[in-house]
Amino acid sequence: MTDSVNIDKAVRQHLEMEQFFGGFSVRGHADAGQLQEQEEAMPAVESDKELERLADQVEQCRRCELGSLRTNAVAGEGNSDARIMFVGEAPGGDEDLQGRPFVGRAGQLLDKIIAACGLKRSDVYIGNILKCRPPENRDPKVDEIAACLPYLQRQIELIEPEIIVALGAHAARTLLDTTKSIGQLRGQFHEYSAGLGRMPVKLMATYHPAYLLRSYSPENRRKVWDDMKKVLTELGLPIPERSKQ
Repeated sequence: MTDSVNIDKAVRQHLEMEQFFGGFSVRGHADAGQLQEQEEAMPAVESDKELERLADQVEQCRRCELGSLRTNAVAGEGNSDARIMFVGEAPGGDEDLQGRPFVGRAGQLLDKIIAACGLKRSDVYIGNILKCRPPENRDPKVDEIAACLPYLQRQIELIEPEIIVALGAHAARTLLDTTKSIGQLRGQFHEYSAGLGRMPVKLMATYHPAYLLRSYSPENRRKVWDDMKKVLTELGLPIPERSKQ
């Protein structure tokens, strides 16, 4: 009888121990993969927090007159660990109302471009040179760019994209510090200087989706596809069949 009680007690204790340790990892060689995953996830979590803090700063920003004219600031959105970062000129009317980048007609076209590349909007990061909408969608002023550019530069530092896709002349000229036209810049990789002690980031300039909407032609469409194919090839990503033509 005593032996039976002892066996039952031992079994019960074993089951209780199994249940208790079931939610824990045993430190050792078998857990190395999990530890590596956790360590790799930590920088992304920190980047998320820093990007959130940066977005809060953008919300409070009054460095130029646009801060008092906007409905909503548009800090940017997307994957903090994105390999591709799309950068446009400035928010438009729809973006100003929603506080999100590229949500109007141009944004819908950008979504189609991203999808045709075999990616989702959540795979990339999308932002603008300016975080507030210029009145009547006018071109950004020099002082507005100077006031707002540090926010974008900090986003690039945090995200560390492998490639920046500059959408349109204003974005490309600002990031490359040049006066060349978009026609001269597109179709080839350039280098964005990421700052002292940092490796430069490859940059591909292409036409802004809004330009494609205004000046649609098979030739302009083909040029944008050619630019995006070069981006995919550079990243070692497959080119979907429908976009190879």
